[in-house]
Amino acid sequence: MTAVDDYIASLPDDIREPVTLAADAIRGGLPGAPEKVRYGMAAIIMGGRYAIHLAGWKKHLGIYPVAELEPDLEAQVARYRSGKDSLRFPYRDTIPYDLIEKVAFALGRQHAETT
Repeated sequence: MTAVDDYIASLPDDIREPVTLAADAIRGGLPGAPEKVRYGMAAIIMGGRYAIHLAGWKKHLGIYPVAELEPDLEAQVARYRSGKDSLRFPYRDTIPYDLIEKVAFALGRQHAETT
């Protein structure tokens, strides 16, 4: 078990499943990326830097930071934008895990281009 798996296991039952599925989606978009817990959230590392944080909150799943994406993908995430660099996925809605995987992949590409 990784520290991220331990973080997920510590979440309340009703939050654990969506966070697990979101973590799996991020892992699918960034296969093999190192993981840690940072600031009490799951964190994915790219190029030796913390690149994506995932948190299960009381009413939503949060992914941070999410820089502006290519226009087509940005249009898909627009309804989930919360502030300049955050995505919020309310548990009351169907969470688009395939979109989360696409975002992780795109952020990995962006990070590779800037390092």
